[in-house]
Amino acid sequence: MEAVETASRSTSRSLRRVGILYDERMCRHHTPDDEPHPENPNRIRAIWNKLQSAGISQRCEVLSAKEAEDKYILSVHGKSHVDLIRNISSQQYNSRRNRIASNLNSIYLNEGSSEAAYLAAGSVIEVAKRVAKGELDSAFAIVRPPGHHAEHDEAMGFCLYNNVAIATNFLLNEKELGINKILIVDWDVHHGNGTQKTFWKDPRVLFFSVHRHEFGNFYPSNDDGDYTMIGEGPGAGYNINVPWENGRCGDADYLAVWDHILIPVAKQFNPDMILISAGFDAAVGDPLGGCRVTPYGYAMLLRKLMDFARGKIVLALEGGYNLTSISNSALACMEVLLDEKTVTGSTEAYPFESTWRVIRAVRQELKAFWSVLADELPTKLISQKAPIPVKKILISSCDSEAEDVEELLQGVIRPLSTLRVDEDRRESASVSWRSDLSNIDIWYATFGSNMWKPRFLCYIEGGQVDGMQKLCSGSMDKRPPKEILWKIFPHRLFFGRESTRTWGLGGVAFLHPESKNKDIVHMCLYRITLEQFNDVLHQENISSYDMSSPLFDLTSLDCVKEKGSINLEAVKKGWYHNVVYLGMERDIPILTMTCDLSDIENFKSGKVPLHAPSEDYANTLVKGLVEGGQLSEEEAVSYIKEAATKPL
Repeated sequence: MEAVETASRSTSRSLRRVGILYDERMCRHHTPDDEPHPENPNRIRAIWNKLQSAGISQRCEVLSAKEAEDKYILSVHGKSHVDLIRNISSQQYNSRRNRIASNLNSIYLNEGSSEAAYLAAGSVIEVAKRVAKGELDSAFAIVRPPGHHAEHDEAMGFCLYNNVAIATNFLLNEKELGINKILIVDWDVHHGNGTQKTFWKDPRVLFFSVHRHEFGNFYPSNDDGDYTMIGEGPGAGYNINVPWENGRCGDADYLAVWDHILIPVAKQFNPDMILISAGFDAAVGDPLGGCRVTPYGYAMLLRKLMDFARGKIVLALEGGYNLTSISNSALACMEVLLDEKTVTGSTEAYPFESTWRVIRAVRQELKAFWSVLADELPTKLISQKAPIPVKKILISSCDSEAEDVEELLQGVIRPLSTLRVDEDRRESASVSWRSDLSNIDIWYATFGSNMWKPRFLCYIEGGQVDGMQKLCSGSMDKRPPKEILWKIFPHRLFFGRESTRTWGLGGVAFLHPESKNKDIVHMCLYRITLEQFNDVLHQENISSYDMSSPLFDLTSLDCVKEKGSINLEAVKKGWYHNVVYLGMERDIPILTMTCDLSDIENFKSGKVPLHAPSEDYANTLVKGLVEGGQLSEEEAVSYIKEAATKPL
């Protein structure tokens, strides 16, 4: 598909009053010893320098930064959090500052952090106030640290104060400004969890976030960004999440979401003002985002929003870690705000099939709240889709410079602070180990819900079966098992844990890692590749491991054959971190995954509860055993009941 869009304004709108705010003092927030870090002062310097060299700052009203008052920050954050951020850069914290930061999720702190946090929050308030009063038509606050991850009592994800949420509450609470309804658009590649929680029950704020989610495996690595999270009470329907199932989403994907979700809902909501959490980490070449939005794409996303709230829009910088990408993207957006250039460009791609799937799911979830989403999308429209590429690709930016786009085959799901801007080096390593292990077969021996083939295929192809409360992301290699067979082993089956994210309340199956002749367990063996086994391990353990290298490689395979079982350090917090070797079948190793002996002791002592499975979970085991020809339905029910009630 080639779609060319041109957007222009009348001559009477050509001289818009646009504000821009930058303050070098926000660069004083940096890592304690100037260690390399993606969220660094050069981010805002690069944007400012780009806008100056392009003559943008000369055409804008340059505003002075102001520190936020505590009373405004306290509308979003708790007193203990505000006290901490206000004082963290003082001398009294010198000996404790690094330790405090290390206990937070993806946060660093230094002598300049307090001032920068107050300036960032106050600057967004200042530009928002000027736009609300009509002194400016729109504005861009080039601020850091970013804000959208910061929650009521917690700094996280590089964010200390939630700048956009604080400014939003300021606008709503200052009644003389006449701002009663606000649309927040968060196009940062990561979910704006902090902003979502702030306005969860507030119908005055329509919060819209489009982000990489990958079924909860992409930072912030939880279910908050799922499309089913729609708000609560009076705020139900006013929280809209568009969660990408994969990376590499680009202009076509984002524009499809705008056209078929955001723009129709925005028309119905009719906001008085729009605040954009403008993270540019979904841009081409970003080392953390793994998506491929171009400056043209960002310009079109912004242009489409200019039709609402009389163009009263405030952009506040969030993420974005490729200095070239964020500078070019910010420039493209400023040209839209100034309305000085016609936005021209084209996209020669269709959205991914997964994009249409997500769009349809979001519309279905929210149609009861927004009548404009009630109609089904035409089959002809959603049939226009692009396959997800599996090879390394090059994409040209608007400056015609070819940039490597990181594959991020399994998603960036580590804490953000562990990431560095040379992340693209990991791609070739990831592709390499996958290629190597895709030629090695193993038997994966299953004893729980995976004995039922449709359930196991969720780990290969993605998706879910009846009873599951969470989608599986699937494996990179989605080929089905080459063979399936059944065997009986002398191990003990039991059920433990009170609930799971996938099945809800009820225990799930575990296998005692040591064999005993008196015990019998039925196991379904799937012949899959060692690459696929790694992806199943990753999903079973809901891991934050980035998969740039395998969890279980050929060395691990040799080791487990020798020792009988090995614990995987990378997923030690997972429930199935112990890989157990069960022998050979036609010269192919048989592997399973379960808990280790220390976990067994915790189950025995009651530290970790033993618990019977839920009906839905037990039914998958029954289906597996019956359809696999191992037991009758009555025998299968009895088998599960005995395993659930017999003492360890």
